[in-house]
Amino acid sequence: MILPREFYSQSVLTLAPLLLGKRLCRRVNGEVISLRVTETEAYAGEEDTACHAYRGRTPRNGVMYGPAGFAYIYLCYGIHSLLNVVAAETGRPEAVLIRGLEGLSGPGRLTKVLGIHYSMSGTDLTASDKLWLEDGAPFDYETAPRIGIGYASEEDKARMWRYIAKI
Repeated sequence: MILPREFYSQSVLTLAPLLLGKRLCRRVNGEVISLRVTETEAYAGEEDTACHAYRGRTPRNGVMYGPAGFAYIYLCYGIHSLLNVVAAETGRPEAVLIRGLEGLSGPGRLTKVLGIHYSMSGTDLTASDKLWLEDGAPFDYETAPRIGIGYASEEDKARMWRYIAKI
C-alpha cells in the first residue's frame, strides 16, 4: 500500500524513525525496484542550522514549504542527488533525508542505483507511479548525530537525529 499524505503530515522527529522499514519504490523501464529504508536523518525547519530552510525559502528548497509527502531532491557537491521526504504541515519546512536502503548505504549511492535525479524534486510520493513509499515492517533502531553538517551550530551538530535500523 502506498503511504498516504496523512502519514507524512507529522513532525519530522516522529516521521524519521517511522520511515525505517518502509519500502522505497522506483519504477525504472517498467520494472519496480523496492527496498526497505534502513537509515534516515531529520531536518527540522528554519530554526535548525543544518536544514536547507535555515535561511528561509529559496527556489531550491521551496518544495519543503509545500504539503507533506513530496520529494525534495537536491544536488550535493554538484554530483550526488539526495532524496528527502517532506514532512509536517504546509508552511513548516521539515524533511527527512533517506540515507540508506537494504543493501545500499549512502544517500548518493542509493539515488544513483535507483536512477533518482534532482530533476525529480517535487514528485508527489502519494500519487507518482515512478517514485513512492509503501508500508513495511518496522525496524528497531538506534540514534546518532547527523553526518556532513559541519556548517551547523554545535548544538545542531550534536542532535541525535540520525536513525539507523538494527538489522
